[in-house]
Amino acid sequence: MVYRRTERIEARLADVRAAILKAARKVVAESGFAEAQVAVVAAAAGVATGTVYRHFPSKTELIAALATALGEREMAALEGAAKAAPGPLSALAAAISTFAARALERRRLAFALMAEPVEPEVDRARTSYRQALVGEFEQLIRKALGAGRLPDQDAALAAPALLGALVEGLLGAHAPAAPEDPAKARARVQMLTLFALRAVGVVDARARGLVVQTVMPQSSGKP
Repeated sequence: MVYRRTERIEARLADVRAAILKAARKVVAESGFAEAQVAVVAAAAGVATGTVYRHFPSKTELIAALATALGEREMAALEGAAKAAPGPLSALAAAISTFAARALERRRLAFALMAEPVEPEVDRARTSYRQALVGEFEQLIRKALGAGRLPDQDAALAAPALLGALVEGLLGAHAPAAPEDPAKARARVQMLTLFALRAVGVVDARARGLVVQTVMPQSSGKP
């Protein structure tokens, strides 16, 4: 006789897995991937260590799954902001400011997702996210080029350069600490957005109103 899981059991298992990943995200947001030991995550999730291992056979697999989930969540936010914009240039500005705002608000988590030293398996999951980011920026630059909103340039070169500038300005070793004042945080995101837009040839972004609607994540101080 073949044992088959019922829908209720499958749903319960999915809930436990989601709770483990949520707890892991909280740990990483506070301390980074290096501190996300299975026992620590299990305690944060309120489950036994063995339960975590039933869903994720190793810490590396747990962190790789978390990196994938985080990357998907960040891409959804970025793509959603771009799609909601009224035009190709404002879509590019919205994607830039959304990435910057979320990275600044959750700086430790963003650093873990982008640059923290990790095992190769985890880095492969992060690489997929970085490639998706570059691909989205490249697509948006191409759309703006096609609409005649940007000067002629190599979008495949501009996109990774743009992302690199944002990451260094937000998360690099010499980047200033994230401001606690929300107004100052918005101002920094706007400055970085202006810088990035100038890099691709938009010299009058402020005059066009491309950075006036910067929205910081609402879960201030939370992972």
